[in-house]
Amino acid sequence: MAGHIAGYISRGIGRLTTLPAFLPEFARIASLDTLPRSAIDAIIGWGLKSTAQRARQLAEHRGLPYIALEDGFLRSLGLGVAGFQPHSLVVDTQGIYYDASRPSDLEELIRTADFSTEELARSRRCMALIAHHRLSKYNHAPDLALPDSEHPRVLVVDQTRGDASILHGGAGTETFTAMLERALREHPEAEILVKVHPDVIAGKKTGHLLAHADHPRCRLIAEDLNPWALFDAVETVHVVTSQLGFEALLAGKRVVCHGLPFFAGWGLTDDRQSCPRRGLTRSLAQLFAAAYLGYCRYANPYTGQPSTLEATIALITDQRRQRERLAGDWVACGFSGWKRGFVGDFLGDEARCRHRRGPAALEHARPGERLLSWSTGVDDRLHDACARASVPLWRMEDGFIRSVGLGVDLARPLSLVLDQRGIYYDPARPSDLEHLLEHGEFDAELLTRAAALRERLVRLRLSKYNVAGAQALPPADGRRRLLVPGQVETDASIARGAGEIRTNAALLAAVRQANPEACILYKPHPDVLTGARLGDLAPADRALYDLDVGEVDISQLLEQVDEVHTISSLSGFEALLRGREVTTYGLPFYAGWGLTRDHRHSPRRRRRLTLDALVAAALILYPIYVDPRTRQFCNVETTVALLEQRRTEGQKLGWRTRLYRWYRNAFMGRH
Repeated sequence: MAGHIAGYISRGIGRLTTLPAFLPEFARIASLDTLPRSAIDAIIGWGLKSTAQRARQLAEHRGLPYIALEDGFLRSLGLGVAGFQPHSLVVDTQGIYYDASRPSDLEELIRTADFSTEELARSRRCMALIAHHRLSKYNHAPDLALPDSEHPRVLVVDQTRGDASILHGGAGTETFTAMLERALREHPEAEILVKVHPDVIAGKKTGHLLAHADHPRCRLIAEDLNPWALFDAVETVHVVTSQLGFEALLAGKRVVCHGLPFFAGWGLTDDRQSCPRRGLTRSLAQLFAAAYLGYCRYANPYTGQPSTLEATIALITDQRRQRERLAGDWVACGFSGWKRGFVGDFLGDEARCRHRRGPAALEHARPGERLLSWSTGVDDRLHDACARASVPLWRMEDGFIRSVGLGVDLARPLSLVLDQRGIYYDPARPSDLEHLLEHGEFDAELLTRAAALRERLVRLRLSKYNVAGAQALPPADGRRRLLVPGQVETDASIARGAGEIRTNAALLAAVRQANPEACILYKPHPDVLTGARLGDLAPADRALYDLDVGEVDISQLLEQVDEVHTISSLSGFEALLRGREVTTYGLPFYAGWGLTRDHRHSPRRRRRLTLDALVAAALILYPIYVDPRTRQFCNVETTVALLEQRRTEGQKLGWRTRLYRWYRNAFMGRH
């Protein structure tokens, strides 16, 4: 259907920002009200909703194909009503997966099940990832273990009334009461956990089992819980048509189906109904491959680009990890008005943050609150005062892949770090990043992600600020090329992480003395070039280097030099990504792990790391990434894609940035 046009009736479909990525076979997708009748090639609808019935009838009347959409089996971190767009959709041209009264594309995929060895291996890998990360359709619920029990346990899953999968799965109200009675009868020694929807207890929705779960062996589970916490406590799961039944299969549980969900009838479940079209035996890997790899389609809701199941797993896992880590109460101290505009985004939607100025933030901290400060606003007095008051102190700082444009120009960050131990550029005390590098676990999945990320960053020539260079590097003259990146000499990374060499001139002198025959390239810091920060060289010091490459893109430089010599610049880390030799004269976060030649050492850094382990900790696990449009957590791969899109759009300075630079340099001075 490439080049064709699809129309819809449902307003909900029109609110899907990634619809073109989910339906690439159509050149245009729009409301039927806005399309000429003769231009429409297909009509799409949402599952078996009332609007879908109208859309089906309209498609039949016009003799057009009808395509059904529905949320995928790994949808998102949070609920759609909370503003989370789907990461996956199913697209069905025959029926819909939860309608057992007729065939669907999913049923046909399972029935034919002609998957290659490679596809089944991928299926098993993805099943293992979902089990390892304990993912479900929605992933907002807390993962809290149930108290131990002296008796075996069985899980019985209720559903809300009106769920389309009940009626179309061959079930009704009486099916739920029969399921509970059978569970009690078939498991006479067991405690029966009856899982009902939280909205049923709150009176917002109606279920089927709330009034029937008063048996002495029944225990009502009404709170929102990660389904895997329930699976941990039971051996058998009874469902009518709930997707929890399939997730229980992934958890290795016995599943009894009292209705006809898509996973019933293939020899994997204990079925209390039959479907004549099914009856074939299929492995769990085949069923998963059909449902999650063949039937579902994936898209990144922040970039608008098509995605994969593996990337979706990584994104939702990273979102949930940060959400759980940062949930709770915060009091923020001393943030500028501009930073206040985005601080809350980097704490997430489960955090509550109050802003206070100066010492009052600590004096009026409430029980359970954490104190948050920009890292340069933390001194020893604040650190000690928080320790005496038993108020946890967290520091915030720019991340390592920050933006298109400079922070000093008020370019909104895409990544920040929040550190509860210290901050990455201060080796005087431990930091969360140092702890990760010294003690973290880097499994094969994480290292594979890190390697792919490293290769992508190098290929795209991305760096921290992604400010384009205006000049090209002159041809090499046969000498070894050593890059010395300048730093802002008043920067906290120099104050905290430098040794005897603390200025750009002293660094150049040391590099020249040790390498008299080399070609030394000096790149002033971008903030110095814009006139915002101190660190420019005196005229006499310019004899210490051969070429000023301040207007050459840093990524281009790192590809064409042999070595990088730095006090603590992030350029040293970016050089490691490109396989360059790096010598450090301070103690940046990437020094001391066996990857650099170091003039200073930390007794806390004893572990020898691979480059990909360094990348995994520094770029995947440590920073927080936020999509600027939705203000939701994302992850590093998403941020890289967003930066690539922004860079493609162009980088001309806006009039606001030019005006702010003039005001800053004229009235605020440099620091």
